[in-house]
Amino acid sequence: MSQFTQEPLRFPPVDGLTVRADFDGGAMSSDFGPLILRGVDLQIGLTERLAQAIGDQRHPAYITHPLRDLITQRIFQIGCGYEDGNDANALRTDPLFKLGVARRPVDQATDLASGPTFSRLENTVSTKDIYRMAQAFIDQFIATYPEAPAVIVLDMDHSEDPTHGQQEFSFYNQYYQSHCYLPLFLFEGLSGKFITAALRPGKRPTGAENAMILKRVLQRLRAAWPDTHFILRGDSHFANPELMALALADGHTDFIFGLAGNRVLSPLATPFLDTNRQRQAVRCENARRLDQPLPTSTRSYHELEYAAGTWPQAFRVILKAEVMDFDDNPRFVVTSLDQPSPEGLYRDLYSARGQDENFIKMLKNDLASDRTSDHRFLANHLRLFFACGAYVLHHALRTNLLVHTELAQAQPATVMLKLFKIAVRVLQYKDRVKLQLPSNCPAKALLHRVTEMLFLTRPPPALLTI
Repeated sequence: MSQFTQEPLRFPPVDGLTVRADFDGGAMSSDFGPLILRGVDLQIGLTERLAQAIGDQRHPAYITHPLRDLITQRIFQIGCGYEDGNDANALRTDPLFKLGVARRPVDQATDLASGPTFSRLENTVSTKDIYRMAQAFIDQFIATYPEAPAVIVLDMDHSEDPTHGQQEFSFYNQYYQSHCYLPLFLFEGLSGKFITAALRPGKRPTGAENAMILKRVLQRLRAAWPDTHFILRGDSHFANPELMALALADGHTDFIFGLAGNRVLSPLATPFLDTNRQRQAVRCENARRLDQPLPTSTRSYHELEYAAGTWPQAFRVILKAEVMDFDDNPRFVVTSLDQPSPEGLYRDLYSARGQDENFIKMLKNDLASDRTSDHRFLANHLRLFFACGAYVLHHALRTNLLVHTELAQAQPATVMLKLFKIAVRVLQYKDRVKLQLPSNCPAKALLHRVTEMLFLTRPPPALLTI
């Protein structure tokens, strides 16, 4: 430790008293979060599933940190707001993170892994390891349902992951005007549960590539739920014949995709837009006469006769003909569903896919899924999966334990701030560990509720041996 860090922190005097601070408080932590995340993980068995997916090639005689401990430590760090692997250099001795990994909090011999250890882990995973981890996330999603659901909406979307160096498979993307990766995320559209993800090069995916990924996901889901009806939902990037054919090949799968306008499709919307433009003018005139606010838009919904030559068969095409003050806004959707009405299908079913973008924002903004600065592509894929693991834990915490509380709809960053970032003094005795939290902790009642639920609720039988 340098001479500078040994000097006390000095503050202006208060009421005639000098104020100084130092770093000799002993076994203390600023993060209560690892204990909560450990309780959630014991309930759902996430880190055990992920650890079993990776083949550990290390010699048993030289293993200091078991693979599950490494995965747990890294995911818990991200789940508490520490996105960099190098953060482990400071957190490896933190008593609460050690408790989170089920180690004695004060003993020096139980210190956690350092940043270089995670760097080696990231750079040793193979393609098979990554593939098995992707499957483990699907299995984790399946395990969240005690019985087969009747309907599952699979929301799919790509998201920009900017790169800033010589990362493998980093390409320039004209749409985003940056060098980037373009990972694919799959969520359950009704609940926000994470299904799986695939880190991809920065180029736009082909229909064949999307279908290849979705085919493997559907096969694993179908093996668990033979009678569940799946609905594939995505924007116009997914409206390609390969995904349509994939849905048709399964008797219990439908799709609803956005559809880009073209030289044939766009003119079909013109008559409806002309009518709505007249309606908008009349509505504006009536509003002026009654001295009321002017309507911002007029819209109607219609079903069109259209089928692209590349499609495996003709499908329903829905038009939202919207006229606004400054421009027309026609939107198209193609679907294999014969119900509901055009308005219900677009407004209630398709438009709900916008929530998928919020799930991705949580992953990127709060859990740093785009911290993919390693040179190797597979190492960056593992980093993506670490962030996805933190999302799964946060989602389970919010939906299972924080329901009907002030944090029921909170984003991960808010949960970290209000529930995780709490100072704790750790006292370790021969037979017990005592944690001392601030007497005036504002989250006292909420913490009591969460910890009691985690303590009293037994994990599912399949997880009791984890």
